[in-house]
Amino acid sequence: VQLQASGGGSVETGGSLRLSCAASGLIFDYAAIGWFRQAPGQERVGVACISNSRTHYSESVKGRFTIRRDNDKNTVYLQMNNLKPEDTAVYDCATDDSTACPVQGSIYRGRGTLVTVSS
Repeated sequence: VQLQASGGGSVETGGSLRLSCAASGLIFDYAAIGWFRQAPGQERVGVACISNSRTHYSESVKGRFTIRRDNDKNTVYLQMNNLKPEDTAVYDCATDDSTACPVQGSIYRGRGTLVTVSS
């Protein structure tokens, strides 16, 4: 199983970014995929997860971030709107090859992408 996150960058407060997570080596249509982030000096935490039929969000991003999947492209997206400085972190995607959220963030994990939000 391989996962690759991309789409990070630098934006100002209130800006938007869309992250992509390309997956291979698994039955993508049924796999739950989660987005995680690790801010400087903090633990890695889950922010969003998508299964075949449901989405889940952490309270810190609910209403601002949207996770969706394109099964034709084996890709999961994280649309991040109204970004805040506290969203600054390295974002990565992960799966545990299960069909339900939340996913274990350390079973299969891709290299992260840096998001920097300036005030």
